[in-house]
Amino acid sequence: MSVTDISPAARSLDWSDDLAVARAAFGSGRTRALSWRIAQLEGLLRFIDECEKEIVAAIDADLGRGAMATFMADVAPVRHEIKHTLAKVGRWMKPERVRMSAATSPGKAWVVAEPKGVALILGAWNFPILLTLHPLVSCLAAGNAAVVKPSEIAENTAQLLAQQLPRFVDAEAVRVVIGDATVSASLAGQPFDHTFFTGSTNVGRAVMEASARNLTPVTLELGGKSPVIVAADADLDVAARRIAWAKSVNAGQTCTAPDYVLVEESVRPALVERLLAELPHHGSHDTTRIVNDRHVERLQRVLAGHGGEQFGGAVDTDKRTVTPALITDPSLDSELMCEEIFGPVLPLVSVRDLDDAIDFVNARPKPLALYLFTESRDVEQAVVARTSSGSVTVNHLLYHLLVPELPFGGVGGSGMGNYHGKNGFDTFSHRKAILRKASRPDLAAMYPPYSRPMQAMMRRLMG
Repeated sequence: MSVTDISPAARSLDWSDDLAVARAAFGSGRTRALSWRIAQLEGLLRFIDECEKEIVAAIDADLGRGAMATFMADVAPVRHEIKHTLAKVGRWMKPERVRMSAATSPGKAWVVAEPKGVALILGAWNFPILLTLHPLVSCLAAGNAAVVKPSEIAENTAQLLAQQLPRFVDAEAVRVVIGDATVSASLAGQPFDHTFFTGSTNVGRAVMEASARNLTPVTLELGGKSPVIVAADADLDVAARRIAWAKSVNAGQTCTAPDYVLVEESVRPALVERLLAELPHHGSHDTTRIVNDRHVERLQRVLAGHGGEQFGGAVDTDKRTVTPALITDPSLDSELMCEEIFGPVLPLVSVRDLDDAIDFVNARPKPLALYLFTESRDVEQAVVARTSSGSVTVNHLLYHLLVPELPFGGVGGSGMGNYHGKNGFDTFSHRKAILRKASRPDLAAMYPPYSRPMQAMMRRLMG
């Protein structure tokens, strides 16, 4: 498929045209209707179902990922989110009644979730369907129009979206734009009503800066270094298996991948032994390539300068593959321990006890996810209470992404705002406050100057 194959609804010579077309579609009022929202969600579902083979082929061409892995990572989660949203969106749209206080009665107050307008969705390459269409589900459920910019790094998937998606949704209200990073930068500077970005922290800062010029609100789904704490009482067999599995998904190119392990010294040797057995096993089942030469070179540099003991990590530059690597006790000021790894390389650091592990996490930027392996509720409560992260998952990894009503998002350097389920609907909605008062009675005593009795009464009611 070439760029010339892309449908006219998905292309324009001037990208600002797409914003204008989408804004006209929103201005027509049709996106506000429940029937329109349902039709768009059903269209997205048909796209996923009817184009699954094409999706698998495109992601294979972009990342070398196999069909079942793509089903589990990109297809099934989007399908699940659409079905969940279809079942709930009518309820989410209903006005929410608010109780009136004694000082403001009589009257009626309520909140209406109204669409913000036209949203910009900047997708990511590592899960190019999931991280592009998942926010679009929330966006359309909330009644917005959208300009969707898939990542140019996953070129084949971007072209598939541009060619096929307009066939299944309102092609005026959902505009698919393709192009390089300069196109993304240009779009980020346009006066959208909301910008949703998934990607690196550095690019997220640039998106936020560009959006600020138009006072466009942003949701930033970033990444960072998500730690795993393995307590002394953890089931080490389960912990090693699940950590190795999660680190191998998509060759480690996952924003919620376990970035490093903190293990209590007393169980360090046993955990290392188990990880060395599990990592090659799970890595052998993942066919995903490192996305491009630049990222291969980055991982080579990381593996050359960590200062720890290395097991695995063979790099094939021609095939763009890296075998799973375990790095024990790396230098804490190395690139490996200071930057998000985004590859199948797992550092392991020994700590004396749980307090040291918590201090280690808190001394660094707040992560998108924090994982804990323990059989103790006291340990669980201590980690949850004393750390800050986008999410916490106990005794597993990644599965929090599959619970629709859990908010997904970061905090601090790992992002701002969240989505999934009702949280996504709220992200793309403006919660408008409405108050209605009757014209009568209209007592003169309610206006200044206030009599002494009225002053006393108002102090009681409003104090």
